[in-house]
Amino acid sequence: MRKIVFHLMMVIAFLSLSQSATAQLPAVTLKTMDGQAIKTDTLSNNGKPFIIDFFATWCKPCNRELDAISEVYADWQEETGVKIFAVSVDQAQNIQKVKPLVNNHGWEYDVLLDPNSDFRKALGAQMIPFVVVCDGKGNIVYRHNGYTDGAEEELIEKVRELIKE
Repeated sequence: MRKIVFHLMMVIAFLSLSQSATAQLPAVTLKTMDGQAIKTDTLSNNGKPFIIDFFATWCKPCNRELDAISEVYADWQEETGVKIFAVSVDQAQNIQKVKPLVNNHGWEYDVLLDPNSDFRKALGAQMIPFVVVCDGKGNIVYRHNGYTDGAEEELIEKVRELIKE
């Protein structure tokens, strides 16, 4: 019986460690709104944390989240230096809607296009909005699905924790 309990405790310890372990960004080639190719495993922010926020033009919660962040983004940047990459998962036939949406909302994010959801899938995201927080080395330290009003505060708290380290 002791042996079973010991093995069970070891499995639980391993799982809890693996849940908190950081992961590197997968290497997927995306494009900017201007058509420039970007490899996702090279995304960075000069050694400071960054956020990757997956959205679609038709996704109301995504747009609410990016609007809420937009209202405080300048303050976040001043305080922490954080950068946001907004990644559209709109399919190829709707890509032309992304730039007008970004401009209409006045979003100051670096916008990338993931029309086949290759990057989203490589990160294991099932739904959007989906947000990833990365440390200054590009390690994934936090993931979040969905959006409720005020959830953006959790993101900036994660970033604040990273800059204190």
